[in-house]
Amino acid sequence: MAMMDKLKSMLKGHEGQAGRGVDKAGDMVDRRTRGKYSRHVDTAQERLKDQLGRRRGGHGGEPPRH
Repeated sequence: MAMMDKLKSMLKGHEGQAGRGVDKAGDMVDRRTRGKYSRHVDTAQERLKDQLGRRRGGHGGEPPRH
């Protein structure tokens, strides 16, 4: 079982909390780097939320592009 599959099964039913955790971690990285990598952090946050199933909007179930 892949790591993301394990994470998804552990977080099932707690997607909202996981999304808030991703946001909080990204905000901390932005503060520590003084926003130098904010665009990259935002992209990482979006992809993590997509993988965790938190964002059900624009992708329609398609895997994120790399």
